[in-house]
Amino acid sequence: MGNHKLYLYPVWIRLWHVINALLCLILIITGFVMHFETIFFDFETTVKVHNVAGVILLANYLIFIFGNLVTTNGNHYTLECKGLFKRIFVQIRYYSFGVFKGEETPYPTTEANKFNPVQQITYTMIMYGLLPILGLTGVALLYPENILFNVLNIEGIVLIDIIHLIGGFFILVFLIIHIYFSTMGEKISTHFKSIINGWH
Repeated sequence: MGNHKLYLYPVWIRLWHVINALLCLILIITGFVMHFETIFFDFETTVKVHNVAGVILLANYLIFIFGNLVTTNGNHYTLECKGLFKRIFVQIRYYSFGVFKGEETPYPTTEANKFNPVQQITYTMIMYGLLPILGLTGVALLYPENILFNVLNIEGIVLIDIIHLIGGFFILVFLIIHIYFSTMGEKISTHFKSIINGWH
């Protein structure tokens, strides 16, 4: 694509992304502290911070969903199923070998396709699958008196907590991979600059 610039990240997406990233980091850190009850942080304060960050994240998520409904950004999360697995395989091969050989990306970024196939399916699963599960289980843990007492002989609150914890772990893994792949621009800083100024 040479030096052709695309304005792919409007202000609302950039603000949402930064807020989302900061809240996820706060939730991961406070979740870790709560899980392991470290002596370096006050447990009750950590729980309060975690709960407030979770509620703000949920509100931020609803802004994302609304934004996708009223703008064209939602189009990037619409999966074209025909040939999807082949496209994913091609992109994985590029990530595994091609990028290190200096090959051109098989799916260049365009206004119509902001994400490559791996990004598209991953972001869709995270945003429309994993985050709603985390949100629902988080709200349930805020109001434990409303959780079913037993599900398949497992105490309801324990089951909800396990699901929430596993979801948080997957978000942590996603963030690590997301940051790593963000370094794969022309320069390490290229994609980070894009989310600051909006230009790809």
